[in-house]
Amino acid sequence: MQKTTSKPSPRKAGTARVRPRSARQRALLAAAALADKKAQRPVILDLRKLTLIADYFVICHATSEVHAHALAEALGEQLKAHGLPRGSAQGLGDSRWILFDLGDVIVHIFTEFERGFYDLERLWGDAPRVEVKLATP
Repeated sequence: MQKTTSKPSPRKAGTARVRPRSARQRALLAAAALADKKAQRPVILDLRKLTLIADYFVICHATSEVHAHALAEALGEQLKAHGLPRGSAQGLGDSRWILFDLGDVIVHIFTEFERGFYDLERLWGDAPRVEVKLATP
């Protein structure tokens, strides 16, 4: 009986598999994309030990509803540029609280008033924060 070894099929140039990014990497990517467009006080909360709804929350606020919408557009573009699905987005109509559900990462883009009113950082106060390294001008 002969042993046959199966070789992986050769891939065409440029079709290498993209490794899925970890939830942490996606959260950091989202925070960086938002910070690049001048999001205010971006924060990443690590929720893995607190809830099953998500591994990370990315929270920031905009200076206006127009700015919030621009942040949402920039985030969608960055996700697409990195080969990641945009996920579902809610709140784009009034742009006071825009939520991107990326599965294990949920991104919250608020206006300043809405962020203070809902105060997710206080609500999830037991969650460790992940450092967001912002580019310096």
